[in-house]
Amino acid sequence: MVGQLCWLPRIQEGEDKILHLWMQLDQPWCPYTTCSQFEVPDYPIPGGSSGWATYQNLIQTGWTLVTNTELPASLLQSQTA
Repeated sequence: MVGQLCWLPRIQEGEDKILHLWMQLDQPWCPYTTCSQFEVPDYPIPGGSSGWATYQNLIQTGWTLVTNTELPASLLQSQTA
């Protein structure tokens, strides 16, 4: 299945962003760590981006990156509340 990717703040954790995935119209964006079928182990790099390895893998299989500015403000608020 091909979906969309976006770097969004961790839910209830401030400004630190991690990779979120979106696959179906009736489902919300979810952190990549809750999608074990797509998750690739993070690289063991101190301070590295959470989800970078998963991002690289999914982009190669046709997933699309969406920027925060392309998402409705209401969606972003629901992800960080």
